[in-house]
Parts: sequence; C-alpha cells; structure tokens
Amino acid sequence: MTKSDKKYLLDNINTPKDLKNLSVGQLEQLGGEIRELIIKTVSKTGGHLAPSLGVVELTLALHYVFNTPADKIIWDVGHQSYTHKIITGRKERFHTLRTYGGLSGFPKRAESPYDSFDTGHSSTSISAGLGISTAKALKGEDSKVIAVIGDGSMTGGMAFEGLNQAGDSDKDLIVVLNDNEMSIAPNVGAISSFLSRKMTGRRFISLKKDFENFLKSVPGFGENILSLFKKSEDSLITFFTPGMLFEAFKFKYIGPINGHRLDMLIETFGNVKALKGPILVHVLTKKGKGYAPAEKNPAYFHGVGCFEVETGSPQKKEKSCSTYTKVFGDTMVDLASKDEKIFAITAAMPEGTGLNEFARRYPDRFHDVGIAEQHAVTFAAGLATEGFKPVVAIYSTFLQRAFDQIIHDVCLTRQHVVFCLDRGGLVGEDGPTHHGYFDLTYMRNLPNMTVMAPKDENELRHMLYSALQHDGPVAIRYPRGEGMGVPIDEEYKLIPINSSAEILTEGKDLAIAAIGSMVYPAIEAAKELEKEGISATVINCRTVTPVDRKIAEVAMKTGNLLTVEENIRSGGLGGAVLEFLEDAGLYTIKTRRLALPDRFIEHGPIPILKEKYGLDKAGIAREAKILLGK
Repeated sequence: MTKSDKKYLLDNINTPKDLKNLSVGQLEQLGGEIRELIIKTVSKTGGHLAPSLGVVELTLALHYVFNTPADKIIWDVGHQSYTHKIITGRKERFHTLRTYGGLSGFPKRAESPYDSFDTGHSSTSISAGLGISTAKALKGEDSKVIAVIGDGSMTGGMAFEGLNQAGDSDKDLIVVLNDNEMSIAPNVGAISSFLSRKMTGRRFISLKKDFENFLKSVPGFGENILSLFKKSEDSLITFFTPGMLFEAFKFKYIGPINGHRLDMLIETFGNVKALKGPILVHVLTKKGKGYAPAEKNPAYFHGVGCFEVETGSPQKKEKSCSTYTKVFGDTMVDLASKDEKIFAITAAMPEGTGLNEFARRYPDRFHDVGIAEQHAVTFAAGLATEGFKPVVAIYSTFLQRAFDQIIHDVCLTRQHVVFCLDRGGLVGEDGPTHHGYFDLTYMRNLPNMTVMAPKDENELRHMLYSALQHDGPVAIRYPRGEGMGVPIDEEYKLIPINSSAEILTEGKDLAIAAIGSMVYPAIEAAKELEKEGISATVINCRTVTPVDRKIAEVAMKTGNLLTVEENIRSGGLGGAVLEFLEDAGLYTIKTRRLALPDRFIEHGPIPILKEKYGLDKAGIAREAKILLGK
C-alpha cells in the first residue's frame, strides 16, 4: 500500500499535544509508523537503531501523559531518543539525523526546548533530574521531572549516587528504569504489573490516605497498626518484584510493566503523575522491537552503520582494511597466548573494543565490569600490584570519567597498567560527546605516564607489545575505523620509550612533527610541498610524553618546526614540544602548531571535519607555507 492509499497519523503529529487527541489504538498505529521511519532513516545514516526501536511505546506514553516541555524528560545517554525527536517538531528534519549540519544523534538543548539536558554518556540522568527537580521546588514550580535510564546505565555507580541523594531528599522525581535485559517470568510480571497499577490508582490512594488518617486518630495503638499496614503493603509488592533494592533507596517502586503495552503504560504513568516524592517505574522492553534483524541481534544493531532494510545486512562496500580495533583484539589474543599474566578489562564494550575473541579464549583473564570506568581503572591497579599486566580497553571519551583513578591509583604508585584508548581523535557522526580529542592532553600531563599513538595498525601491534614490557603506566590512543592497509609483521619489535621518534623523510626547509593519525597525511603534504620546491623532514613522534630529543635536533637543522595532531591545541603534542624546546633553551626555532581548535567539534563525517579544520594533506601543506612565510 502506498502512502497515497493510506492515511498516515504521523503526518499530523507535530508536537506532543497532538498525541492527546489519539486513542490507544491510534497510538499503536502511530508507533508502527514511527518504527518504519526510524528503520528507513537509520538504514541510510547509521545510528542507534535497537535502543530507539525498543522505547517507541514508552516514549509515546510519556509524552501522552505528561505535559512536555513544562514537564522535563531526561534521556540517559540519549541514544534511544529518536521517537522523542520525531514527535517534538523534528519530523521533517529527521532524515538529516547524524549528518553534517543535521540533527544530532543525542538530545541537545540548543536543538529543541523538549530536550531537557544534553546527554551522550551514561548514568547521568538521575543526578541531572534531581538537580532540575530541586531547582523547580526552589522556584515554586510543580511540573514533573522524569529520568529514563536503561538497565545497562544502572551498572554505573553515578546512577546509584543519584538514587541515594534523591531518596534521601524526598524530592519529586520519577525514574523510569527501561529494562531490556532482566529475565522475569511472565506470570510474575503480570501479577506485579496488576498490583502496581491498582495500588497507585487515584481511588486506591484516596482510600488509603483516609484509612491512614483514621488510624492516626486512634489513640494508643493506631500508629502501630499503621506501621504494620505499610509494611504489609510494601511486602506484598516487593515479594512479587525486584523492587526491594529501590525501596531501600526510599523510592516508591512500581512495576515491572510491559513496556510495549500502551494501555498499561498510560494507566501507570497517569497514576504516578499524582504521586509525590521519589518514584521508580520499572518497564520491560525489547531492544530492536518491531524489526526482526535487530531483535535477533540487538548488540550489532545497538549502534549500526548503513544497512539493507529487507535483510538487515550491512551495505556492500569495497574490500576494506582491518580496523584498528580488530588489530588490537587479534594482538591481545596473540600476546596473551605467550604471557599468562596479561588481563583484558573493558567497561561494557567487549565487542566495541575488539575483545570478544579474547573473552572467548581466556574467560578467566577477561573482565567486563559494566559501565563503570572508575572501577575498571582501580580494579586494574589492584591486579597490577600482584604482578599481573592488565590492559584496560576503553573508548577515549569514556576514559575521561576515570581521571582521578588514573592519577591516584595508577600513576601515583607507578602501577603497570596499559590503557588502550580506542576512538582517539574525531569519531564522526556521534559528535562532541563521543569525539576523543582530549586524551593526549589529559594523559600526557600525569607524572610516570607514557603516552603513545601509532601511525598505522602494524605499529599499534608493536606499541602494545612494547607497553607490556615497560615498567609503569602506558596509554596508547588510536583512531576509529580502518587502518592504513599496511602489511602486518609477524615478529614484534620493541619501541624504545625514551627514543621513539622515527624520521620518515628528510628535508632542509622545515620539520613536520606528526603523531598517530596525522603521520600519513604529513607525508602526503610533504610530497605536495616538494612540487613547490619546499623540502620537508617528516617525523613520526610516536610518543607525546616523553618527547624524543631527536625532534629538537632535526628542528635545529631546518630552523622551522610544524607540529600536527588530531587533538585539541591546548596541552597536546604541540604544547609538549614547545615546553621541551623552552626547557632546552632552544628559542631560535620558529614553530607553529596545527591541531583541533580548543572548542567542542560538531558531528559529521570524519573526512569532512578533518578538511574543515585543516587536518588533511592540504591543510598541513598550507600551515607549512604559512610557517615559512610563503
């Protein structure tokens, strides 16, 4: 049936107010239409498909019952917010999702008044929601605040820190636990769903309140009976549900509720809206709901590239090189076969960091600690004190969350922990919350820390091998995506930490000191400069700290030095080299730094962003000519 043959409800949905004119049956039809739009769009743009498909009904119910944007909805992480975006005035622009200049893949306050809080990292929604609720109470506003958090995000300690304060503060806060992993028997779920909906109904609450007031008026023993009554009520609910934990945090627990039954969701949220204090609503959903390939393989479709809608298969492309992630994973397996002291640790990203095969082969030496980066680092430090060699593989942007643990538990006591920072530099369509362009800066200023970055996937293998031989903490950052397609050496080479710089080309006019992903573009830039009669030496720095003295020696010969890095300008490679030159008294070398600007970079394809900010061969050549006054 074509669009011209069928009336689409979505055509008339421009704001959440439009939902309130629909029946439950129409809302169910609308949910199907929204799923079609999400699948069609994400198949072309890539994105977080399975999480967003799993919360279609939940999103519709929340916006149907509550009065947004006066009532605030905070989406933890935010990768499940596509339905929210579609029904809050961004339907016509939804096809631009995650494209350069288009809609962000995450909630963004600058994008819409319906986006209550900018998110992108997990476990933050409860804390943010409590802050908003506290502010509203101080301003005398009685609108509602709803934090939607997934069961995965509940593995993060920050979520429990938020629960702890929220329960103790007794502020109005509704936490919706979107649970797509817990296994609860259907009959238990049905019973507790019925109990929770009936025991939170307005009529029941009114009768309960009258009964409580009556007991309070009975002198002598009324309070004792009331206490027994409350305990009986709580016991009845928690006996059938996993709510005891949340009740311990002083939250009123409701659920679990079928997250794909709009009638149940609407009734429950309608009842909850009348309640006061901290409340947790436990909702059971299915990741990838409504799209068979995503339901079958939700991990793959959690964050997916372009795919064929009919089959779910990735769109065919030319044979590609191995990714840095795969090379890292293969190297870990190989090195672990030779050294039983090697451990692998990740924070809920075994597939994303390439450690699935390691986990399969060496289950006793693999630990996925959940979304708990701080714990991962200190856990690794504990292993290191007993002579083991822990490798902590975490995306660059997520390791930021464990900065204190890196300082205090690893660097201070010089523990031999190896940090492998995947997605270093620009990451593309996920944008500013996920770009990993701070790591050279935040890691290189730590005493005892060695910071490395490979120019290609083969060098990554040698760096990992060398880091495991080193006595002390080491961080290796490498980019997202495919490597350079270079041959892989079978034998490992030890890269000397204190003399790591590699001279790749020699020239007399200037030296270009590049690191990591910028080395090959620097070589290409040198070739372009050669056509214009400019001769350049290209240095593969390999380490940001320590700075190899060879860089200064080469720069002294030319008198001109350009540093190039895929990192913010402040405090990275350029800063390290300038500090080294000043400490050595080498003031005559003319220097220029090429890096990302000291601001947050928008989302978009990596090649477009690199071109915009001059991190390609043309940009490097242009900066070299400016340095030389040409």
